[in-house]
Amino acid sequence: MTSAKRWLLPDGVEEILPAEAHRLESLRRMILDLYASWGYQLVITPLIEYLDSLLVGSSHDLDIHTFKITDQLSGRMMGIRADITPQAARIDAHCMNHEGPVRLCYADSVLHTRPRGILNSRVPIRIGAELYGHVGVACDIELICLMVETLRRASIQDLHIVLGHVGIFRTLVHEAELAPDTERALFDAVQRKAYDEIDAVLDAQVADKNLERMLRELVRLSGSETVLEEAKRVFAQAPASVQKELTDLIAISAGVESRLTDVVMNFDLCELRGYEYHTGIVFAAYTPDYGRAVAKGGRYDHIGEVFGRKRPACGFDCDLKTLARLARRDFPQRQAIFAPSGAQAELLGTIDRLRDIGEIVIQDLGEEQPDAGLYQELNCDRRLVTKNGEWVVEEI
Repeated sequence: MTSAKRWLLPDGVEEILPAEAHRLESLRRMILDLYASWGYQLVITPLIEYLDSLLVGSSHDLDIHTFKITDQLSGRMMGIRADITPQAARIDAHCMNHEGPVRLCYADSVLHTRPRGILNSRVPIRIGAELYGHVGVACDIELICLMVETLRRASIQDLHIVLGHVGIFRTLVHEAELAPDTERALFDAVQRKAYDEIDAVLDAQVADKNLERMLRELVRLSGSETVLEEAKRVFAQAPASVQKELTDLIAISAGVESRLTDVVMNFDLCELRGYEYHTGIVFAAYTPDYGRAVAKGGRYDHIGEVFGRKRPACGFDCDLKTLARLARRDFPQRQAIFAPSGAQAELLGTIDRLRDIGEIVIQDLGEEQPDAGLYQELNCDRRLVTKNGEWVVEEI
């Protein structure tokens, strides 16, 4: 590469300049303060670790998005984290070892082998919250409400929440005793909502006509609240576990709606995102300003098992860079005070006192005469001057 090209960065990898960095950091602090006010404790996980630990309970999609390298000390395969949820689950299961509910949150960069969308970064900043140790619907309700409050802090408007439940599809497929290849073919067709293919698989592979009917109607159950009433009819003769999953979904919907009266709720009972590791409810938030889910989460009750403790768990996350881009609010930068060069005790003492009370003070290096252009570049609206033998702050 010629010297003229050395400034180029890989596709999907970007620098964050001061104005945008201020916006991101202001939003990050605001959201983490929100999580702290709900009792969620911040954890910072390692950027790189052994691959067999990093990909525990994860999907094939996460596997292909993870950069893999060989550890020169042990010879074992390592991965650069592409998701923080498995790491947080390990902290709960192995490190904290609490019996009751544990609330954890995080905000840190991850790395993807390829962007997840046309405008997505390969180095997103994932910010999210996880709740471990509680199996009831109150946990799911809390996290959905916290997800919405996260987006509200960014002033993201016109929110639509979509709820689903992967357990219903999983239970019906299990009852139908489909072969693994058939299940994969059906799953793929459901993901694409290819109804002709779905019907063909069901006609050929599901002998129980009642199960066939429920699966056929399940993949078409999406829309407004009327979907829940329709689901009651469809699954009136379903196995008890399906009845329980539907009852939980209805209870979660009612609980969220009672708290979030201004958010539009929709339902997609064949939403199978994260099918490999989600065990129950899945949820996502959408806004007309963005073509993908702006935040998403769900329940994953088995992820901690490999770390020695099978704990119920639910959580969500989003990309802080996306939130900052969509945020309909300003994060004004505080303006600074310009101080002259010098090492006099009185000058330095005044600068220290101003900084101690939260002011930004930029001291001149004595290399050029300050003027209006310099003040503007440094974002200074005041300066420190001497009057009657004292250092005072005056407007520029």
